[in-house]
Amino acid sequence: MAIKVQNTPNRLAADVKGTQDLREKFQKDPKAGLQAAAQQFESMFLQMVMKSMRDATPQDGLFNSDQSRFYTSMLDQQLAQNMASGRGVGFAKLIEQQLGRTLQAGDGLPKVPGENDMGGKAAMPPANGAGNALPLSASDGRHLPAGPSLGPVGASLSSRATAALAAYASNAGSSSSSAKDFVSRVWPHAVEASRSTGIPPQFLVAHAALESGWGKHEPRSADGSPTFNLFGVKAGKSWNGGAVDVPTTEYVDGQRQKVNDKFRSYGSYAEAFKDYANLLRNNPKYGNVVGSQDGTEFAKRLQQAGYATDPSYAEKLARIINGPTLRQALIG
Repeated sequence: MAIKVQNTPNRLAADVKGTQDLREKFQKDPKAGLQAAAQQFESMFLQMVMKSMRDATPQDGLFNSDQSRFYTSMLDQQLAQNMASGRGVGFAKLIEQQLGRTLQAGDGLPKVPGENDMGGKAAMPPANGAGNALPLSASDGRHLPAGPSLGPVGASLSSRATAALAAYASNAGSSSSSAKDFVSRVWPHAVEASRSTGIPPQFLVAHAALESGWGKHEPRSADGSPTFNLFGVKAGKSWNGGAVDVPTTEYVDGQRQKVNDKFRSYGSYAEAFKDYANLLRNNPKYGNVVGSQDGTEFAKRLQQAGYATDPSYAEKLARIINGPTLRQALIG
């Protein structure tokens, strides 16, 4: 008996153009767009399952490193896409059947407002009934709202879930594209800073992404001109360069507080990375940070050295280092 395989482009899982194709399908043919989105949903689900299996397997060994885990995650991502593009586990078909009833009823694909930022704050419609939700991505916190009767996999999904899939398809490409643009701008400077600190450049890019919101929230001068301060480096008494006074968030005794502080201002990203590298190399408290080769350890050591007051700082940084957004931007 021949197995029917869905007609999906045979491309790399990390190819950003795939999200553009998905948006175009929604616009031209909602049914085809729904099929592609459901298939991508199953691919992400399978990838999460494979990641859980990897995490449950002991990772100690001669060939275990941050780099090996990076390429293993890329392999898992591709395998998940290949499995979903075939017969899969039936999850995509189920979503397509359930939401297809809404399309047949003429409900269409309503627009859902959202924010195309790297924080993943897409404004999805609230869940109905008991408030059940299916995660679309473990890394960005988006959720697919479900109807009140959602229990086992054979539940009924509402038209709002259809809208959520459409919004996800629309926003995913913008986020990946923004991250790719940011990495392209700073990568040469990260490589140069890596040579002097012994820290892999992707870790430095991730740190800049965390501090600056992928380049969107760096401190700015009163006239709006950029400071190129991607690492949130403050201007202390020993700083002789330019500085700007901007509001920021600090944690005092575990409580968030809004304060005004002075931050260093640079003439370029190259200057920012150079000063950041000098800070790590010349300040004794960052002695354990220099030369870090493991992403999670790099994040922990930064927090232990007092780089930031946020108690969740190491966790947030490690999430970016090990997450799909940075990975796809690097290989894109």
